[in-house]
Amino acid sequence: MKLLFSEYKSDYAHYVYPYAIWAVPEPGETPARFFARGFMPGTPNLERFYLCRHLRVDLRKFQPSSENRRILRKGAELTGELVPRTAFDYTPAHRQRWCAYADARWGPGIMSASRLDGLLAGKVVSHLLVFRDPGGAEVGAAVLYLEAPAMAFYYYAFYDLHWLSRSLGMFMMTWTVDHFARAGLHHLYLGTCYSERALYKTQFQGIEFYNGFRWSSNLRELKYLLRREQRPIENHLLATPEYRDQFYGGNLDEITAAGGFSLDRFPE
Repeated sequence: MKLLFSEYKSDYAHYVYPYAIWAVPEPGETPARFFARGFMPGTPNLERFYLCRHLRVDLRKFQPSSENRRILRKGAELTGELVPRTAFDYTPAHRQRWCAYADARWGPGIMSASRLDGLLAGKVVSHLLVFRDPGGAEVGAAVLYLEAPAMAFYYYAFYDLHWLSRSLGMFMMTWTVDHFARAGLHHLYLGTCYSERALYKTQFQGIEFYNGFRWSSNLRELKYLLRREQRPIENHLLATPEYRDQFYGGNLDEITAAGGFSLDRFPE
């Protein structure tokens, strides 16, 4: 794994010099290694990854809660099937429906037809989970990257908006967590969490988020970070005494010991 640091806008007055951290695979490395270190795919063909506040479920710790079971009961008549991308018939009708869903749920143009085509043609989508009603009609699908037994990445989900009031989207995610836990997978990655709207992803036992130096299961820490971004920020996180005091006893040594990276080779 090679790391690249892509410079972003500086805040010279507060001694903040931001760099986005990219990771580029070396021969023999698989995506699971990058996911485990907090990276997400930066391109559909997995040529590079970027470090972010990523969420995952440690499926070895997952046990369905009463809320999880309630959601699963709401969709009990539906069936889910894991389909390799190469066996999935991606039709123009899929493209039209999924783009219409994305426009309605995420905003016009965020998921264009060309972007969707690129994702479905890329290495980042190895499988799909297809959900059907009792009559066999397809009501939803989630695109995944699967590298068993280490991990799966629940990337995008698309479904019939007529099912919105029945919480189909939450059912699909909950079904996926439960399915892969039963299958013996280690981790299911659920994407980023940079707003309170994304907290619905945290309702699973075993949830963790990457905070820049380790995976944390402390949801109070995650909510602190979300609130922090709603007010003026004058310093980077690890230089913020309030954060260090609340979550790491004010001890930078504890944070350093938990850090996941050690550079033993560095270009001169």
